[in-house]
Amino acid sequence: MPEDRISGKDAGTVTAWLYRLEDILCLACISILTLLPVSEVAARIFFRTGVPASSGLMAQQLLLAGLLAGMIATRNGDHLSIALVQHFSGDRLKEGLQKVTSLISALVVTVIAWTSLPFIKIGLEGRIIGFIPDRVFALILPVGYGVMAIRFARRSGYTGWHVLFPILAIVLGTLASFPVIAKFIWGFDLPDLVFDICDRFFLLAYFSKVPLTVLLLFAALGGAPLFVIMGALALLLLHAAGGEMDSVAADIYSSLTSTNIIAIPLFTMVGFFLSESRAGERLVNTFRSLFSWLPGGIIIAAVVICAFFTSFTGASGVTILALGGILYTILSGHMRYPEKFSIGLLTSVGSIGLLFPPSLPLILVGAATQTNIFHLFLGGIIPGLILVGAMIIFGIVASVRVKIPVEPFNGRKALAGLRESAFEILLPVFLIAGYFTGLLSLVEIGAAAVLYIFVVEVLIHRDITLAGVRQVFSKAIPIIGGVLSILAMSKALSYYIVDTQAPSNLAKWMQSAVSSKFVFLLLLNLSLLVVGCLMDIFSAILIVLPLIVPLGQAYGVDPVHLGIIFITNLEVGFLTPPVGLNLFLASYRFKKPFVQICRYVFPFLLIHLAVVLLMTYVPWLSTYLTMFF
Repeated sequence: MPEDRISGKDAGTVTAWLYRLEDILCLACISILTLLPVSEVAARIFFRTGVPASSGLMAQQLLLAGLLAGMIATRNGDHLSIALVQHFSGDRLKEGLQKVTSLISALVVTVIAWTSLPFIKIGLEGRIIGFIPDRVFALILPVGYGVMAIRFARRSGYTGWHVLFPILAIVLGTLASFPVIAKFIWGFDLPDLVFDICDRFFLLAYFSKVPLTVLLLFAALGGAPLFVIMGALALLLLHAAGGEMDSVAADIYSSLTSTNIIAIPLFTMVGFFLSESRAGERLVNTFRSLFSWLPGGIIIAAVVICAFFTSFTGASGVTILALGGILYTILSGHMRYPEKFSIGLLTSVGSIGLLFPPSLPLILVGAATQTNIFHLFLGGIIPGLILVGAMIIFGIVASVRVKIPVEPFNGRKALAGLRESAFEILLPVFLIAGYFTGLLSLVEIGAAAVLYIFVVEVLIHRDITLAGVRQVFSKAIPIIGGVLSILAMSKALSYYIVDTQAPSNLAKWMQSAVSSKFVFLLLLNLSLLVVGCLMDIFSAILIVLPLIVPLGQAYGVDPVHLGIIFITNLEVGFLTPPVGLNLFLASYRFKKPFVQICRYVFPFLLIHLAVVLLMTYVPWLSTYLTMFF
């Protein structure tokens, strides 16, 4: 367990109180992000007006929530990374890699903190948000990244005289920030001596960019947080090209004040309210009573429930961990399905809902590629239904083959189940009706969903106490903080990549090397399977997808179709040995050897692959519904 986690021993210390204050402030920001859009809708309906400055206030609350969540994720060691280090053998090797990557992270984040100062002083326009200047909100940038830098330094774990190493990392980060510190002090009118020193920093960045880039890539493989690697590359490459380092802070601010991504923390909270309550148990009982009289009826229930959960959490691992136990007990215990079938099914359907609204990955795809999110939601419906249908058909055939007995239909039991889970069943209906009719925006839908699920699980069902809301929040923070941190850095890095015309040059080279669109799509599938094995879905979307979009345009692939191909391939990557994430989570959840899990999943993996090929080579499955809207 990370050293910075709050324990009973330090509950009365200043540090513990600061941690609690941090949690409270982050929860308050997310609460305001929920209440402002709801208030906006209420004012629009009842008073035919809106909440003054609501858009600006929501954008600034997102900035505060993003940085606070990033601070908490750093405190708990929860930032997203490639994490190949978990597959290495030897505790000493892992410990050594953590020390090195923590020091690198401390150095890089120190530079990011310093870059925000000249941006706040010179780059911001000084607008008034409500009655507060935007510079006041922007102060979270140096504070947040400064705290993260100190925490990364502490996480290196050095004691005694070795504590000089983390101190040195902070000092080196400060020295590397000389150009932005000088700009903060003197503005654009630098003294001659200071100007000459800054000029030498440009030359140093230019001549060291190759070895430092290689070092950063090794650090990424060693477990350094992805947002740190992306931020370091953006700083290094921009400065080496003659750009100003504080432009990175400008991109971070611009990204984290974009109203397009406010839905991400909101739907994340909805997903974790569902997973931390007894909603899954109620839904399992309801769908079991509705379908268990059919051959393979419990399979229908399991697949539909997993799709429902994953569409809200956006993280297949949450579905496996939250529902795996109860569904496994029903399948193998009560219904007597073979163990290998039950585990294989539950592992493979953990990611089956990523194509259904309000899927966070689809929202991120839209934000990363500037594709209409409404069209992406529509584009995922038919492919998602085909994948769900394929898994159900396979389950029914297997049920008939092994002669699983059916249960007689009990209407009274079914009605009782529907009454118990009615609020959860109505949630997607409410979302679809509000969003697809155009009555509510995506942000307003997300805010209403948080408020709705809070009332249902805390006040009506009382599965979660008011004190337990903090636990829901603490489990959602790794996703919120990790995704927003990467999203902030991805804009800065993508600015450099686009400016160098690397994507368009790659597209031209690809067209000269591969003339067939079908061969390109096959190569795309194979490469995305590898990406799905190595990276979590949020990091893959923000890092890899922007590079692929120009290739898709060059070969005439519809943006919606490309987004669906990307998501379905990553779903399969989660199930692909040797490092598919869902395979490891299933091994942990069902307490079975990894190799055994791979064997159990193999038949279901073949089904996923078949559906991926179908989605790839029959584009109208993804684009048909978009033609009507």
